[in-house]
Amino acid sequence: MNSAEYTRVLEEADLVWGETDVDAAYVRLARDISSVLSRSTPLIIPVMMGGMVPASRIVSQLEFPLEIDYVHATRYRGDVRGRTLEWIAHPSSDFKGRSVLVVDDILDEGVTLAAIIAHCQELGAREIYCAVLVDKQIGRPREVARADFTGLEVDDRYVFGCGMDYRGYFRNLPAIYALDTS
Repeated sequence: MNSAEYTRVLEEADLVWGETDVDAAYVRLARDISSVLSRSTPLIIPVMMGGMVPASRIVSQLEFPLEIDYVHATRYRGDVRGRTLEWIAHPSSDFKGRSVLVVDDILDEGVTLAAIIAHCQELGAREIYCAVLVDKQIGRPREVARADFTGLEVDDRYVFGCGMDYRGYFRNLPAIYALDTS
């Protein structure tokens, strides 16, 4: 796609959650996470690439000692449909006996998140929490039923912005949009 085609996609997209609503969700997430993890010196694990934006927005509001690492596992690879999970980078921190918070952009089918949680367990984490900016209401069973911390909900549509991408682009948008389905 060229620049004009991406511009058209954004112009035709439906605004699902505006920047003010997203900002308020980050504040709620940080408050809720703080109430549970502020005394545990947790290890925060953003899921690259989508979890990078939500993690940075949330972590900047946490006022307690924490450590940050990351994991890169993906099913999308720039596409709009998930495929087989591919591990690109594993975290390098010591997980043994730690409280871990995995941060991702969206909980959809939960395949990637379930695999990452299982990996954290294998590495010896004492307790594992997950936070997502968006919980997609898919209306069918998923690998991870729900996140421990959720900012917003969206209908079962392809959404982008705030870490979520459309073919690798638009992760940087401060609001959440859905592809036009008309």
